[in-house]
Amino acid sequence: MLKTANQKIAVFLFLFSIFYLIMTFNLPSYPYVPVDSDVIPMGLGILLMILSAALYFVKEKSEASKEEHEKIPGKEKLMLLGVLGIILLYIFLLEPLGFILSTLLFIFGCSRLLGYKNYILNGVVSIIFPLVVYFAFTKGLQVALPSGILPF
Repeated sequence: MLKTANQKIAVFLFLFSIFYLIMTFNLPSYPYVPVDSDVIPMGLGILLMILSAALYFVKEKSEASKEEHEKIPGKEKLMLLGVLGIILLYIFLLEPLGFILSTLLFIFGCSRLLGYKNYILNGVVSIIFPLVVYFAFTKGLQVALPSGILPF
């Protein structure tokens, strides 16, 4: 039944998605809001369940090609660690700086770390994306995001 690594990971993720969905049913519901607090976590749990079921049926490559694809160059390992560090910094700064400023810094820093050198376009995207997401969630969906040091 669990012959390949994909199948083992898929079963683990499927069981985790069931646990995650059970936990989302325990989230409190709020009156007078168009989108309740459990909608997005529930959607993510269902998506994880579907993707883990799809992963179960994915065929693995042969051993020779698998070993060839599994080698990660040292430079890319450092990039992965850098991205992990930026993600942790983003989580740490989300509450004190707020969603807009921390997301702006995250997008700009992560793009720069990954080698994107068009600073103007990177800056524009880093400013516009968090603003659009922030106002879509806070005004459109009435979901509160951390405002941080900004007055809105």
